[in-house]
Amino acid sequence: MANVATATVITPQDLLIHWQGHRNLTRKVIEAFPETDLFNFSVGGMRPFSLLTLEMIDLSLYGMKGVTTGKWIGVNEMQHSSGNNPLSTKAELLELWDTVTENINATWHLIRPEQFQETMLSFNAYEGTVIDIILYWIDNEIHHRGQGYVYLRALGIEPPFFWDRP
Repeated sequence: MANVATATVITPQDLLIHWQGHRNLTRKVIEAFPETDLFNFSVGGMRPFSLLTLEMIDLSLYGMKGVTTGKWIGVNEMQHSSGNNPLSTKAELLELWDTVTENINATWHLIRPEQFQETMLSFNAYEGTVIDIILYWIDNEIHHRGQGYVYLRALGIEPPFFWDRP
């Protein structure tokens, strides 16, 4: 077997910048919703965008805690995405979003570079490498943001451009 050189495709800092670009765009989608529709409007039986946003918040908040401390809570223990929305205004949702964003930025450095290839049992249910777990959070956000785009279009609102991530 030939020796295969390894290369870093993306640095941890570049991954954080990429993720935060997605978070910036998702924040713009939250802002685009009229307050009532953010909490009540849905299409085809999907959850309102506020609940989709709370799921993204939970994955990021409790996920970063799990990755950085090794202490995970179970999926059913997540505070916000259980379908029971404790928030009632767009301002509260945006404030929580921003708090989680700050938490990600403040704790990212606690992930050791070699840790990205370590296997963990995230949320006591999903086994994978740290990089795969984080990429899942980003994929989940993109998926739910896409649902938000559908909602906004159904409401007659032009969503933010998908490339407008800074």
